[in-house]
Amino acid sequence: MSAQQDPGTPPETRSETRPVPVPQPPMKPRASAASDWGRVADDGTVYVRTADGERSVGQYPEGDPAEAMKFFTDRYDALAFEVELLERRIKTGALSPDEAAASVKTVVAQVTDAHAVGDLAALSGRLDALGVVIAEQRETRKVERAAKVAEAKVAKEKIVTEAEKLAEGSDWRNGANRLRVLLDEWKALPRLDRAADDTLWRRFSSARTSYTRRRKSHFSEQHEKRDAARVIKERLTVEAESLADSTDWGATAGRFRDLMRDWKAAGPAPREVDDALWKRFRGAQDTFFESRDASNAQLDQEFAANAEVKEQLLVEAEKLVPVTDLDAAKRAFRDIADKWDAAGKVPRERMKDLESRIRKVEQTIRGVEDDQWKKSDPEKSARASDMVTKLEKAIEGIEADLAKAQAAGNAKKVKELEDNLASRRTFLEMALRASEEFS
Repeated sequence: MSAQQDPGTPPETRSETRPVPVPQPPMKPRASAASDWGRVADDGTVYVRTADGERSVGQYPEGDPAEAMKFFTDRYDALAFEVELLERRIKTGALSPDEAAASVKTVVAQVTDAHAVGDLAALSGRLDALGVVIAEQRETRKVERAAKVAEAKVAKEKIVTEAEKLAEGSDWRNGANRLRVLLDEWKALPRLDRAADDTLWRRFSSARTSYTRRRKSHFSEQHEKRDAARVIKERLTVEAESLADSTDWGATAGRFRDLMRDWKAAGPAPREVDDALWKRFRGAQDTFFESRDASNAQLDQEFAANAEVKEQLLVEAEKLVPVTDLDAAKRAFRDIADKWDAAGKVPRERMKDLESRIRKVEQTIRGVEDDQWKKSDPEKSARASDMVTKLEKAIEGIEADLAKAQAAGNAKKVKELEDNLASRRTFLEMALRASEEFS
């Protein structure tokens, strides 16, 4: 079977090269075929019926009319399937409005000039109806886009506010990581209108730049401080190592305390350097104090006998209390004190207890001595006796005046003198008691 080379000829029957014309015998007349949407003429020409009349869609010179009609109706079915598929893709939102409009335009062109037999007008109507759907989708997307832009604006303003807060803070460890996360969030958001987007971006970018500049400045300053601390700690470590073997326990222990104070005040050096220097510094410190503790332990052992001597002396001293004979107690305590000093040092853990007990005996004896002195103080005794004498003379004078007033019957004067006399006698009793304390 062969077909003429025209747009309506099936692709399967076309040749790649133009054949040489060969004389053909006259075609036999054939019975025509027709359908609701087209017909096949006797010469094999196929027509489709449209609103504007019939239009030739191709020829099918060989074969019977039914085959010709089927060939071109199959083409229509393929177009109908393509229209149906396009409808589904557009209505389900698989295509954007712009993509959908472009696809409809392409298929419309295919239907308009289709070499097929069928209800091409119905296909065109379905394609035209898709324009309404696309318009509605375009409006819906416009509203959705506006909503997303509004949400994006709120989100970007929130990002900018947080970035500016970070830029003013000093969270150098977490701030940089958080700013990177905020940048990723910004990139994931849709753009706003150009003016609003550019304004927010400038604020966000400025905050990041400000934070980065301050962060670099901070770490630069920290580096300088750590380097200065390294120099100080190296010097302290060298001095500590020079003192490690000292046996001047008191002075060297004090110096080590000063070195430790200076070490803490120096602040941190670079970590790996700081750890190494601390290991050396602490090693020198441990060497000294371990030697001192060992020496003290040896001395404590040697001083244990001295503590026993002082323990016996305390037994004697504590027998002097309570004090009954001050002079004898003083003589005995002086003798005990001389032996105490001669006994020498005691272990450190015994020192406080022993010294406290001997001081308690000493203070008791001194207290008794002070009390006796107060009672025998000549100056105070003289003042007390003089006061008694003066009060006695004053009372004698008041008694004489009182007798005169009573004789004269002056009741008011009698009352005044009696009150004065009672007061003077009270003072006299007090003065007499005070004088007795010094007698």
